[in-house]
Amino acid sequence: MSHTNKLKILNDPIYGFITIPSEFIFDILEHPHFQRLRRISQLGLTYLVYPGAYHTRFHHALGALHLMQEAVSILKRKGTEINPEEEEAVYLAILLHDIGHGPFSHALENSIIPNISHEDLSLEFMRSLNEEFNGKLTLAIEIFQNKYHRKFLHQLISSQLDMDRLDYLRRDCFYTGVSEGKVNSERLISMLNVADDQIVVDAKGIYSVEKFIVARRLMYWQVYLHKTVLGAEYLLIQILKRARMIYREGMAAPSVLKPFLSGQIPSNKIELVKLYAGLDDYDIMAAIKEWRYHADPALSALCQRLLDRKLLGVQMAKEAWSETQLEELRQKAIIEHNYSKEEAEFLIFQQKITNNAYNPIKDRIQLLYKDGSLVDIATAADQLNISALTQTVVKYFLFAPKAILKA
Repeated sequence: MSHTNKLKILNDPIYGFITIPSEFIFDILEHPHFQRLRRISQLGLTYLVYPGAYHTRFHHALGALHLMQEAVSILKRKGTEINPEEEEAVYLAILLHDIGHGPFSHALENSIIPNISHEDLSLEFMRSLNEEFNGKLTLAIEIFQNKYHRKFLHQLISSQLDMDRLDYLRRDCFYTGVSEGKVNSERLISMLNVADDQIVVDAKGIYSVEKFIVARRLMYWQVYLHKTVLGAEYLLIQILKRARMIYREGMAAPSVLKPFLSGQIPSNKIELVKLYAGLDDYDIMAAIKEWRYHADPALSALCQRLLDRKLLGVQMAKEAWSETQLEELRQKAIIEHNYSKEEAEFLIFQQKITNNAYNPIKDRIQLLYKDGSLVDIATAADQLNISALTQTVVKYFLFAPKAILKA
């Protein structure tokens, strides 16, 4: 009788060897719902700007699991009691925290299923798995929802200094080659502690935290909100928007995508998870390759641009463009460049983008001093720019064909 070794060791380009800590976690990792994450890109269409950024949500989930094991080990060594059930539950929660992401991750959030976040969908996936595995994820779900009485466990999964952020910053930095975003996750984790049921950082780790916050800001404006990346991803959003507007029975598209185009999405959560679990990046790209030949000029033009990387031009400003200015550009596209009305509408538009690197109101990062006092990082930091990074930055992006913006 053969026996499958479920206590696997995987090789990761960031951390080296990653250990799967239990047989049940290996079973979850092998489940089709989790394996689907191999087909969901971590950074959407960022690879059109940074060619190495082809890593997936699968990579990220494993990396976050590894960091969670490191964090739990450190906290236990410093005297925080975490029993075996809590330990496995927090591992499951971080492994599955992004399982609800859809095709191209954040790029199509709210475009596939309007008004439902990937966090909400992750919760539904976890509930579905919990039913399949006879309640073995119940505690993980409680921690994920922040309903468990030991709140610091949830903060390890979702806070301003969680294992999710520590992995994606380091991993995205590695695959994009943007060295400014590099963080020392080992040092930060070694400085973690628990005080008043909160995750805190030993005061001597202050400079590592400062570096983390600055690196996060740089990664947002240099990678996640890079104007060309946004140009590609909003082009993708416009494609789905136009396809949904003109969808008719018989329109070429993968069968799993059609309910999301027609709006016939199951209201039953169990059926929704089953349907959504079949959808990934490949289905969207297969549809786009078909739609570039569609009779609708707007849909065809949008798809052709994305496939050929003929991305939209982008202009940034601190103030929004008026609707009159946008309409003038659209008329110019119609009259001078022979665009159809629909093409002009879908190729010329603006978006408001907001971001702040550190929010002191939500899940503050607090430093723990030897006398037991806690001080917010924005107050304690030597660098004045940490305090400045608490401010929300607002930028407006105008998207239009480059020829129209240049003329």
